Amino acid sequence: MPQRPRLPLSDAEVAPLTQLANGNALALQRKADREARLATARAFFHPTTSTSKLPSGAMKILMISDVYFPRVNGVSTSIASFRGALERQGHSVTLICPAYPVGQVDEPGVLRIPSRQVPGDPEDRLMRYRDLLTLAPTLAAETFDLIHVHTPFTAHYAGVALGRRLKLPVVATYHTLFEEYLHHYIRWLPQRWLRLIARRLSVHQCQQVDALVAPSRAIQQALARYGITTPSEVIPTGLAVETFCHPQEESDFRTHYHLPPEARVLLYVGRAAFEKNIDFLIDMLPSVLAEHPATRLIITGEGPAHDALVQRAQHVGVAEAVLFLGYLDRSGPLQAAYRAADIFVFASRTETQGLVLLEAMALGTPVVSTAMMGTLDVLKEGEGCLIAEETHDDFATKVNRLLSDEEHRLKLAESAQAYAASWHEDAKSAELVRLYEKLAGKGLASVNK
Repeated sequence: MPQRPRLPLSDAEVAPLTQLANGNALALQRKADREARLATARAFFHPTTSTSKLPSGAMKILMISDVYFPRVNGVSTSIASFRGALERQGHSVTLICPAYPVGQVDEPGVLRIPSRQVPGDPEDRLMRYRDLLTLAPTLAAETFDLIHVHTPFTAHYAGVALGRRLKLPVVATYHTLFEEYLHHYIRWLPQRWLRLIARRLSVHQCQQVDALVAPSRAIQQALARYGITTPSEVIPTGLAVETFCHPQEESDFRTHYHLPPEARVLLYVGRAAFEKNIDFLIDMLPSVLAEHPATRLIITGEGPAHDALVQRAQHVGVAEAVLFLGYLDRSGPLQAAYRAADIFVFASRTETQGLVLLEAMALGTPVVSTAMMGTLDVLKEGEGCLIAEETHDDFATKVNRLLSDEEHRLKLAESAQAYAASWHEDAKSAELVRLYEKLAGKGLASVNK
């Protein structure tokens, strides 16, 4: 029987077939991408990192964070500090964090997860939650002792889920008091609403873990006020005094930035963020310039408040006395900035600790700062610093006093280095290990939460 000739398909008939074919191809491509990422993750865990190769009594720790270098902030610095100290003491630390498109440096023990940009935030990345959870079988084979979560986004929810799947205790560090700064970024909602949202989210997340690390007593007290009942310990980030004070590269900071020989340098180091209260430093600067006209305020770091701060300096009439340098590399240029400064100035209201204060003092730079939140634990009057009220007059008076009294300034610089040495990161990491051992001994409390 003769076959009927096949008629060509109409456009309406071809379209769904084409869509189906494209969908199948996309699904296959996604599957291949996931398999490739899993293969990379499996290859990351080398047999030499197994527990049998660790010293007796050493622990295997899995850290998870939504931020890490090249993203420069206090969380990244804290993670790097504790990782380095823990590994020097013989423990094994694996860090899972986002992959960054620019500036990323491969490090042993750091597993990068594919990520996408956070809308409206060019600095931060959001890890793929599903990619993290697909690592569960591979992570299970590594026999970690516990999971340490450092941020409340993808890292938190993945860390809690992995803790349940792998039957591991979960500890979280509460690095950031979100209620104090959300209103700077979400301006269309009333501040009291944002505070309530931040507190409720904090309570929900903190109750999901087995223990909390607070970088300061102020943070621990804030968590208690929220009604959080999860056990917490105050363990601030330490400072790698030897490494930080002896950089690989040094430079003549004043010459590099064309500062006049007679310039008196005030330095701020940190993110250019609204909650850092940098505009306060700009506003008090005219009172310093009135007595010391060659003074320069140098602001290092980048962030969302940069443009507003530039405009603030212009409005106050001190634009020529304020230098914005962006981020400085921590292997030389940043240390050179600290050493070149006459005084380190700081006025943040929301700091959970204020590690930059210790960095400045470690390099012999005296500090003038307000003492709020976490900086209350770091600063001691006369121990490398003068504590100022949050008024332009009092802050400028203390700055002018040190700029005018060289003997007093040098005495504070000497005491600053001795005080910073007492915050060595090895001592702080030993406190963290004691908490880890306590949690690992408890077993699987997080599974039941």
